[in-house]
Amino acid sequence: MQLFYNPDIDETTETFSFDKEESRHIIKVLRKKDSDILHVTNGLGLLFETEITLASDNKCIVEVRSIEKSPKPKFHLHLAVAPTKMNDRFEWFLEKATEIGIHEITPIICDRSERKVINKDRFEKIILSAMKQSNEMFLPKLNDAVSFKEFIKYKNDGLQFIAHCEETDKKSLKETLKPNENVTLLIGPEGDFSKKEIALAIENKFQPVTLGNTRLRTETAAVVACHSVVFFNEISN
Repeated sequence: MQLFYNPDIDETTETFSFDKEESRHIIKVLRKKDSDILHVTNGLGLLFETEITLASDNKCIVEVRSIEKSPKPKFHLHLAVAPTKMNDRFEWFLEKATEIGIHEITPIICDRSERKVINKDRFEKIILSAMKQSNEMFLPKLNDAVSFKEFIKYKNDGLQFIAHCEETDKKSLKETLKPNENVTLLIGPEGDFSKKEIALAIENKFQPVTLGNTRLRTETAAVVACHSVVFFNEISN
């Protein structure tokens, strides 16, 4: 199934049109024509089966034939990850985490962060492309970048973890997870979190965890954490 995206449609929608860029892609590149079927999601769990009623590369119009509702996830996974020095590594994480099933991402700027500015528009396009490629009906939320100190003050429901490389008392992430519990997990920059940041996280009820016996890159650690939480919940339900 090839999936398209339109954020402005809901269960009351009967007909709608794609913007000029998407219309051109559908008609000129994919060579779709009148009466062809397109599958569209609004990124909020709805899958629309639609039929093309006007195959125009300026304004492709479709009519909704049926709507399918995906069940809402039983848990919410929120990763707060420090942007990597090389943008392509963080973009790889965004793509893979979206394919795996992440729900929310916040870039955090830490004491040892080498990259302090992100291109949110580009990151959102990567997430959207990965959502469509993996036939996922829920679009992950990408928040604005915030400082570590600012993020740590937020109130998060459920379990809170910080994964770091310091030789301190830590439990394995898989030993601390609980089925259908919301999870917020912090992943630091290439130089890891500072000791001050780790202490501040613990003061704010974040539990230190390890993701394995090897030292992982930031983007690898984030993908491992994402898969661990999603897989744990899949086998627990």
